[in-house]
Amino acid sequence: MPEQIQPKSAEKPGASPSPAAAAKSNSSDSPEVVNRQRRRLIWTCLWGYLGVNFLMFLRYFFPRALFEPPTIYNAGYPADFSLGIDQRFLQSERCWVVREPGRLFVIFAQCTHLGCTPDWEAAQNIFHCPCHGSEYDSEGVNFAGPAPRPMDRCFVQIDPSGQIVVDTSRRYIMDPAAGTNQFNDPGAYIAV
Repeated sequence: MPEQIQPKSAEKPGASPSPAAAAKSNSSDSPEVVNRQRRRLIWTCLWGYLGVNFLMFLRYFFPRALFEPPTIYNAGYPADFSLGIDQRFLQSERCWVVREPGRLFVIFAQCTHLGCTPDWEAAQNIFHCPCHGSEYDSEGVNFAGPAPRPMDRCFVQIDPSGQIVVDTSRRYIMDPAAGTNQFNDPGAYIAV
């Protein structure tokens, strides 16, 4: 009876794979490696997506709040101001303190045209807006340029210690077109 000859490449069941077959299964072109890389890529994308959404979910608990400086500040004593325009609060509070004979008031340094900060030009005794050329007199009343009305004035009062307290959130306006003039209302100035 002729003996059956088995091919050399055939492997016996239950035997360990030959080193060539193992090397073939570990090569980067084998279907198992490609499938493993695809699964890894899909899981990476999925976890990345979930991670970004989780961070957005956490961001919900920390709302974006705009922390503005306080609108009320202490400007000192009336005796600290001489006649004329005082600019010491222009950078910090965006205000000029104006002292005239018998009264003191605070002008909010914002052009009524488009909101730029005018410059005080002491040589000409005017406020000049560098954006569009509006001009105001020393009391903040417009007389040239596109500004529609005078600059606003802030609420001022004397506290029990005798110091000036300014509130920039409470403003007094004068609008001749609307027939409004609040510049002589209580709180728009203090008598000195």
